[in-house]
Amino acid sequence: MTEIRTPRLLLRRWREDDLAPMAEINADPQVMRFIGDGTPRDLEQTAESIQRWEDEWDDEGFGLFAVELLGSGELAGFTGLAVPYFLPEVLPAVEIGWRLGRQFWGQGYASEAAQAALDFAVTDRGLDRVISIAQIGNHASENVMRKLGLTPERETTHPLSGRPLRVHAIDLTEYRA
Repeated sequence: MTEIRTPRLLLRRWREDDLAPMAEINADPQVMRFIGDGTPRDLEQTAESIQRWEDEWDDEGFGLFAVELLGSGELAGFTGLAVPYFLPEVLPAVEIGWRLGRQFWGQGYASEAAQAALDFAVTDRGLDRVISIAQIGNHASENVMRKLGLTPERETTHPLSGRPLRVHAIDLTEYRA
């Protein structure tokens, strides 16, 4: 089982008891406002997402980690690596992403978790390039991207929602984890 510990977080594979707290995160309109068309997701949609994330681990050897707070055991959300099939123009590519519950915002958890996932991309998976995609206006995610060393590469639109996106990238061949 793939697990990564940071000073405050445990990045791990998904468990059954993660469904309800992740569904709460996905049901929050503030959390989801920059995801897809901005529509919150219900319990069934969250279960389908978690199953897809686990399948990607099996198929690709990487995926989205559940992010757990070490101090309390609470599920804060996710971070990790995924193939951004929703945006075919950037393929082949691996995207680093994250989504945390609102109560976990502004505490550095997204940056801490994403840094660990980026280190995993380099040291464990040998990736030489990673992208990250944010809807334009999602300043918090773009700040995390800057902290990770990703730089803006291009702007485009989401093929389904039509919302404007900015693609960031980092060349990992010179990256030091």
